[in-house]
Amino acid sequence: MPAASTQHALIAALVIGGLTMAAAWFGASFPPGEWHAALVKPSWNPPNWVFGPVWTLLYLGMAVAAWMVWKAGGQGTHVALTLYVIQLVLNAAWSWLFFGQHRMDLALLDIIVLLVVIVVTCVLFWRIRPMAGILFVPYILWVTFATALNAALWRLNA
Repeated sequence: MPAASTQHALIAALVIGGLTMAAAWFGASFPPGEWHAALVKPSWNPPNWVFGPVWTLLYLGMAVAAWMVWKAGGQGTHVALTLYVIQLVLNAAWSWLFFGQHRMDLALLDIIVLLVVIVVTCVLFWRIRPMAGILFVPYILWVTFATALNAALWRLNA
């Protein structure tokens, strides 16, 4: 790989990684706290310690997938990466709505839209670089679970 291409790949990795970590940082700035601890939870609610490691791995996979799509280039890359950024914003907004604003109803709407955008992003990533799409599958599964959990928490605590 020529030096210019290596430099561009490094810059892309830093930008994608920076955007992904910014979303993660923003989301993490709204911890569950006492409000969340006081909620009635379904029996299948995971312990709080599970969320940090799971999200760390998911964000890593997401960033690697986005970088792979950027590196592959070609038709559809711009749309796929734009959707990637949109899902990062929706992802970060969920934490603010749920933990920051205590709006489980609006958080549920956000996460449903987020899930749709993640699935579309996964399909587009898959078309450009199949491995990038595969890296999004655990994210889809986790957000599907999180959507059900958000709905259950809202129902139990409304």
